[in-house]
Amino acid sequence: MPVLGGQADPGSGDASLGAELAAGAAPSTNSAAWTWLLFAAMGFVGGQVAAAIFASIAAAISGNTSSLTAIAKLSEPPTWYVVSTLIGLWAGFFGSAWLATGVRGTRSLGRDLGLRFRWIDLVGVVIGVGGQFLVALMYVPISHHVHDFNQRFDAPSQRLTGGSHGPSFALIALLTVVGAPFFEELFFRGVLLRSLARLFGVLGRWVGPLLAVILTGVLFGLAHAESLQLLGLATFGIILSVVSYRTGRLGMNMVAHASFNAVAVAAAVIGPLGVLHGAVL
Repeated sequence: MPVLGGQADPGSGDASLGAELAAGAAPSTNSAAWTWLLFAAMGFVGGQVAAAIFASIAAAISGNTSSLTAIAKLSEPPTWYVVSTLIGLWAGFFGSAWLATGVRGTRSLGRDLGLRFRWIDLVGVVIGVGGQFLVALMYVPISHHVHDFNQRFDAPSQRLTGGSHGPSFALIALLTVVGAPFFEELFFRGVLLRSLARLFGVLGRWVGPLLAVILTGVLFGLAHAESLQLLGLATFGIILSVVSYRTGRLGMNMVAHASFNAVAVAAAVIGPLGVLHGAVL
């Protein structure tokens, strides 16, 4: 494992997250970090509430109010339901980031949360595609012991894309490849990782960063509420956390996350790519 507290790749032009925090980057104190975590909790819960509200509004517009509960339980819900719930959830994620940097930061998403890009971030394509292969290989010994493994493993992707076709599918694909990486990385590797890295920093150069990286990855996996996919999602979440800690930015994470999801979308269109079934984040 790379030295988490060291300098970032010279090609990135940025310091590692550990170096940034040591220099006083936001959250600059433990008190500020706890406030960021509070905003993160508010954003996550608020996102769930907003998703329900937006879905209700979309159902009313489409004339499906009476059947909304049944639609929410479908294995392949309609596009309007998927889009409205995603927008609601991401509104909560972005709200937490906006509050964190606005209330206990410098009011700059780039400076406080690392929302910056460099050409070297294209390495994220390799990380994302490689992550799909890694996750697939992790499940090879498990798949033989799980009844209807392929169907169960593909269920989240099918729920996201299965009910969409043509232009609707293109919209879902765009949200999956562009929207999800942006808002989820802003929340998990922006707000959460930086808060935990500040709080755990007192535990030492290795232990503190390691705990922050692992916990952020596990929370990322748990947030998707998919028991079978938890191992793979948490593993890739940890990889994304390591990347963010090393670069001090979110750019490479977002590219990796987008590439990971792009493979999942491709698998949904043309079928499983060999051992890949397309886990989606």
